[in-house]
Amino acid sequence: MNTAVATIQIQKTRGIERIINGQFVMEGAGVKINRVLTGPLQRRLDPFLMLDAFASDKPGDYIAGFPEHPHRGFETITYMLKGSMRHRDSAGHEGLITDGGVQWMTAGRGVIHSEMPEQNEGLMEGFQLWLNLPAKDKMIEPWYRDIPLEEVPRFTLDDGVTVQVIAGSTHGVDGAVQRAHTEPLYLDLEIPAGVTFEQPIPAGHNAFVYVFRGEAVVEGKGVGSGRMAILDNAAGADGVRIKAVENTRVLVLAGRPLNEPIAQYGPFVMNTQAELQQAVEDFRAGRFA
Repeated sequence: MNTAVATIQIQKTRGIERIINGQFVMEGAGVKINRVLTGPLQRRLDPFLMLDAFASDKPGDYIAGFPEHPHRGFETITYMLKGSMRHRDSAGHEGLITDGGVQWMTAGRGVIHSEMPEQNEGLMEGFQLWLNLPAKDKMIEPWYRDIPLEEVPRFTLDDGVTVQVIAGSTHGVDGAVQRAHTEPLYLDLEIPAGVTFEQPIPAGHNAFVYVFRGEAVVEGKGVGSGRMAILDNAAGADGVRIKAVENTRVLVLAGRPLNEPIAQYGPFVMNTQAELQQAVEDFRAGRFA
């Protein structure tokens, strides 16, 4: 665990534009998840395409896993709070993501992968985020990295806030992954009751928070557990202040919008319908990695 040395003080916080409750859906071979960032929000939260949250101690909710399926044109970031999941893909990558670990996969021009539980009892909890790729990078070679808990930068502030920096940077600490075009910020915060955390966010970047323990307040508006708050893009705001009503855990995400067309067909995300049709044809013809 690192000790942060840089201090942060923002001048004006963003407020909450709206709160999203999410919707429970079944994915993979029958895994129950809470989809909090859905298709209709993709333009508003560009470059983020989707956020799924899953948490269950009932094996029937997750044991079937996610058998082989394709992706093209974006990145998937799986953050496992608790549990074990095995990744295998057609580009030859394999890894086990366990408690506190992160799996970052760039699908690029196309990959077929599976994500299967390596447990048949106990709690499985975590998130999967989809991050878009710019048009010029949608057909790059697939890439994959396992980031175990000990490689995710982590520090605790004097007021007791514990910060895990999955992507981007905060308080002078760089995250495990950086991306030049979308500049994603991905933080996991544990904030003690009554404490306020401040995080700079560049003007023009889209941002949201997802509370998964306790309750947070942003600019006077409460966000309960299991809810996502889209932060506004108010002129002059240079960041966000998040206050914990009780001991609270929250994800903070922000990114530079690509401002490009989004065309999606299931697991393929491109810029045009013609590119989607090509993706389907390439997959059926076995031309993915």
